[in-house]
Amino acid sequence: MRFTDTMTIQELSTYIALAIVLQVAAYGAFFLLQKRRDYLQLGPPQAIDANSALSQDRPSASGGAWSGYREFRVQRKEYEDRSRSVCSFYLVPVDGQALPPFKPGQFLTFRLAPHAGAEARPIVRCYSLSHAPDSECYRVSIKRIGPPPDKPGAPTGVSSNFFHDQVEVGSVLAVKAPAGHFHLLDGDHSPLVLIGGGIGITPMLSMLETSLVLTPEREVWLSYGVRNGAEHVMKSRLRDLAQRHPNFHLHVCYSRPGSDDVPDADFQHAGHVDIGLLRQTLTLRPYQVYVCGPRQMMESLVPALADWGIDPERIHYEAFGPSTVPKPAKAAQPSRAPTAAAADSPKVRFANSAKERQWDPRAESLLAFAEDLGLSVPSGCRAGSCGSCQTTIVSGEIETTKEPDFDIGPGCCLLCISRPKSDLVLSA
Repeated sequence: MRFTDTMTIQELSTYIALAIVLQVAAYGAFFLLQKRRDYLQLGPPQAIDANSALSQDRPSASGGAWSGYREFRVQRKEYEDRSRSVCSFYLVPVDGQALPPFKPGQFLTFRLAPHAGAEARPIVRCYSLSHAPDSECYRVSIKRIGPPPDKPGAPTGVSSNFFHDQVEVGSVLAVKAPAGHFHLLDGDHSPLVLIGGGIGITPMLSMLETSLVLTPEREVWLSYGVRNGAEHVMKSRLRDLAQRHPNFHLHVCYSRPGSDDVPDADFQHAGHVDIGLLRQTLTLRPYQVYVCGPRQMMESLVPALADWGIDPERIHYEAFGPSTVPKPAKAAQPSRAPTAAAADSPKVRFANSAKERQWDPRAESLLAFAEDLGLSVPSGCRAGSCGSCQTTIVSGEIETTKEPDFDIGPGCCLLCISRPKSDLVLSA
């Protein structure tokens, strides 16, 4: 009898447990059916109205990149050299949303209004980011461009002087998202050689700081050339990084040291950054080499690196302005000097302005050719970076004089780095 009573209690417990399981399963099935019904009631995805708030040139809450221009406020302004010729501008988004990361070496594009008056046209300029990626602010470091030493009456740099003289803490600027193909390669840990001449140090700073944070075990050499200590950008910052990171090797060159510049303390080498210096301070290894500087330095150094034995695919460079630095992997290009009569050159027609002329082979680019015709074409960097002169190709073919940093739209070209290959009709 006691055995039978025990079995009855066990069976009752089993029935109770089974009832609970069935109840939970029924509730779950009802919940899933309800969610499915709600989902089906949503219907197919709806197109977003191009004029709605969701389609405006604003970043997502997660900090995704934006299209068009976004407003940034100058949070801080700081000079970086004794001569006060280079100034850093710290920029924060007016909308307060997070900033997208950028690739070290990329630049920002600014739309500026340096001239007063309703008829004054804005200008577009690009400046390299000069720090490691930060989710709260961007930094650009801009050198004031004065007249050449041999031409004291020549015009000064419009945009750089505007930044130095008129942009203050609290100023609001229109800025495009970071862009550019000159940047550190993702996932590459090869020994890194950075070479900066003058203000070409700015993208090198971004690459250097990022590498030291993310891959502190990576060997990094920085060769930096300026005229003297008065123009030495972020001197204490670079010295501090070199002292704290044993894998970072700093070589500073002064081409014209001042009387108060001390060798081995302020700089390590007198002269320019050239292939002789690099062969003296480096042993030939499979480096990734990044170079940024003035045109004269680039045109001599980039080919020399390839001649020394550096794989051309591992030499990455960016020159100031429209440079003619040859790609070391290719044979020298034939002379641009005209070899045929003007009548044999392609015809170039600008459809919107109804202007047409035979192409002049001596013209540097279609942009220069258009300006010679009297056309007023929007332009900024004149080096294939900002995209301001992007123009639709109605018919014909073009060739480019360099690899663009700007992602060109389908059926378009950048006038500043393009020349005609055939009779050409452009929308400008």
